Amino acid sequence: MGLATFKGGVHPYEGKELSENKPIQVLMPKGEMVYPMSQHIGAPAKPLVKKGDKVLAGQKIGEAGGFISANVICSVSGTVKAVEPRRVASGAMVNSIIVENDGEYQTVEGLGADRDSSRLSKQEIRDIIKEAGIVGLGGAGFPTHVKLTPKNEEAIEYVLVNGAECEPYLTSDYRLMLEEPEKLVGGLKVILQLFDKAKGIIGIENNKPEAIKKLRELTKDEPRIEVCELLTKYPQGGERSLIYAVTGRKVNSSMLPADAGCVVDNVDTVISVYMAVCKSTPLMRRVVTVTGDAIANPQNFQVKTGINFQELVEAAGGFKTEPEKLIAGGPMMGMALFDLNIPVTKTNSALLCMTKDQVAANEPTACIRCGKCVEVCPSHIVPVMMMKAALKGDCEAFEKLNGMECVECGSCAFICPARRPLTQAFKEMRKTVAANRRKKA
Repeated sequence: MGLATFKGGVHPYEGKELSENKPIQVLMPKGEMVYPMSQHIGAPAKPLVKKGDKVLAGQKIGEAGGFISANVICSVSGTVKAVEPRRVASGAMVNSIIVENDGEYQTVEGLGADRDSSRLSKQEIRDIIKEAGIVGLGGAGFPTHVKLTPKNEEAIEYVLVNGAECEPYLTSDYRLMLEEPEKLVGGLKVILQLFDKAKGIIGIENNKPEAIKKLRELTKDEPRIEVCELLTKYPQGGERSLIYAVTGRKVNSSMLPADAGCVVDNVDTVISVYMAVCKSTPLMRRVVTVTGDAIANPQNFQVKTGINFQELVEAAGGFKTEPEKLIAGGPMMGMALFDLNIPVTKTNSALLCMTKDQVAANEPTACIRCGKCVEVCPSHIVPVMMMKAALKGDCEAFEKLNGMECVECGSCAFICPARRPLTQAFKEMRKTVAANRRKKA
């Protein structure tokens, strides 16, 4: 039997050798800290502090603004300078709490205290995860307590830990699997307490043999946990791709993973669950890969949320050449930046600094109908036809072509010899269709 995988996908240059052997370094902030109230999918958090207030590390400064929302936790001690809009990686201006870091890192009472998760009820575990402000740290930012509260918990048969890290250049999850595997397994065991009938499966691509070996050794006596070796291919770490590769079950845009009996969480999310439940520590740190051919010394940093991206660049030795392209995240699904004066939020896992902007260097030409985009699409839709609909702004045709099944992975744009901006067009069309559906509803 071959390695677990899905049909379609591409093999971009991995670029992981730049930072995969660099152990995680703890980087302490120097400047002011910025905490956007929207670092997750759903309603923004509501500020709980005002200008002049003293705050502590581990203090809740933003409260979830609805069912699908998440608390925001302060990662330093200091004084609130302002509550005002600040720019984030997406380019949006988001209401944020600005804290003047006093450098003392005084904490709320009880932070870091050991807790025996086996004595907690399911509701207590969910409440702790909600209070800790944990969201999906793979990039989507879906509130974790909501994900771990499906309509029917008895129907959950698999808890999948996404250790694929298929996005090129990113190595933060790989380093966490090597350096903190006990916390990963501990967090998975906590989540399995919520689902009596579920099996825990850690999916890792086969370009990470050390992580596979370490986690297999650690889970060999755990009857409910196994490690699944995945074929290295992009987007293997996409939620739908991972579910299909590991379980053979299919999920479409009208379904949640829970409808297929699955819960999927990223490596860092599961470690954050362990820290919240077993170590009384809310989400106030991120592991970020700073990499690319323009950076002097690519690194993996553990940073406090709210730190400025500029400080990460300085800690990695600055630029050895002036970058043409800066990306928050990886090259396939990350967001291009025009400024480094932005805070690291819960969903930022990397800063990629590239000497050349390969996208700008290739002007798009006419489609030659080669069909490569169809071959690589993990959702088995037809990008070439969807692009026709997108160029006309024809939402009805786009929907009929199953355009809403697009996962915006970028495989089609990557493989296209005509360098057409397929993914960007589909992203805009999906936004428009979703907005139209909300209006009708």
